[in-house]
Amino acid sequence: MKNRFSILILDDVEENIYSLKLLIEEFDVDIYTALNARDAIGILMNNDIDLILSDIQMPDIDGFQFVEYIKGIDKLKDIPIIFITGIYDKDAYQQKGYDLGVIEYISKPIDVNLLSSKLKVYIDLFHKTKETKESLTEANKLVVHNTKMASIGEMIGVISHQLKQPLNILSLYCDDIKYSFEYGELDKAAIDDFSVNTKLQIHHMRDTIDGFLEFFKPTKEKSSFTIKKTLDGSFDLVDSMIKKNNVELELDLKEDFSLKGVEMELTQVLMNLVTNSIQAFEERGISDRKIKIEVYSKDDKNYLTFSDNAGGINEDDLEKIFDPYYTTKSEGTGIGLYMVKLVVKNSFEGNLTLENSNLGVKFIMEFDKGE
Repeated sequence: MKNRFSILILDDVEENIYSLKLLIEEFDVDIYTALNARDAIGILMNNDIDLILSDIQMPDIDGFQFVEYIKGIDKLKDIPIIFITGIYDKDAYQQKGYDLGVIEYISKPIDVNLLSSKLKVYIDLFHKTKETKESLTEANKLVVHNTKMASIGEMIGVISHQLKQPLNILSLYCDDIKYSFEYGELDKAAIDDFSVNTKLQIHHMRDTIDGFLEFFKPTKEKSSFTIKKTLDGSFDLVDSMIKKNNVELELDLKEDFSLKGVEMELTQVLMNLVTNSIQAFEERGISDRKIKIEVYSKDDKNYLTFSDNAGGINEDDLEKIFDPYYTTKSEGTGIGLYMVKLVVKNSFEGNLTLENSNLGVKFIMEFDKGE
């Protein structure tokens, strides 16, 4: 942002330019001069000019033609122009200039006090505008900083939410090993099972963190994988939680199609949906707990659906259910379903819709068939 006010003097008589320069140099401004309109336009295009003092009677292109020309150029059209003339100061000529966009007329011989007062107005306005722009720049920097901090906070909240699932499962495995010891059932098989399953959860947490670091990168690596492989891996991760909460899980795999993307992200989607259903079962005291996953193809689309019998979602909540931080659960964060929608739409270029009933909710993920 420049610090000094700049003036262009346009006059075809060098003595007039010299006289004007003497009058305005006391204001400590940058002064540019031109003896014709063509040179003036070149100066205007290559420099930031804040005010033009122009003669009217000039050869080739007069002041009126000059003003009409620069008012048609976006970069120049808003520069204020003052005509300084000893001939075209009659009402008819003045109206012509005003109609073109000239803001002032000063007649020759120049009244020094009048010129000084006019210049002072524009110079003061320049400095006030500069201060305003600087304030806005600082304010914008603060907004950008706060936005970045909010984004970081949101990401931390998302990661925290996602890591709670494997941490809860790890807690269950710790309880199991404790009870096995207390009841004398702790043998090598139990230890091996504990080792395998806890390492599986730890690896999943590591992959979750790595996945989030990559999630918003446009250049993240994608690979092809089958739905069956992802489902098997997801069920391994939540198997203990499903059993502990007495959930009957049904898989109806009519077709094993492939997707291209980050497999961990789809695994996270499925784990989120399973966790949401279990929480709904618990909060509503439902004993006959069922989750069904269907995989099929229809027309030119592939589908993955997830449904439960946890009682569905209140109609008033349906439109907001995928909004970030909106939750119907007493201790929810509102992040899980937001991330589910984000992954399906952005990472797999799919579509996610919702069907709701008194029996439960059904999430329908729709994907284009691969070539």
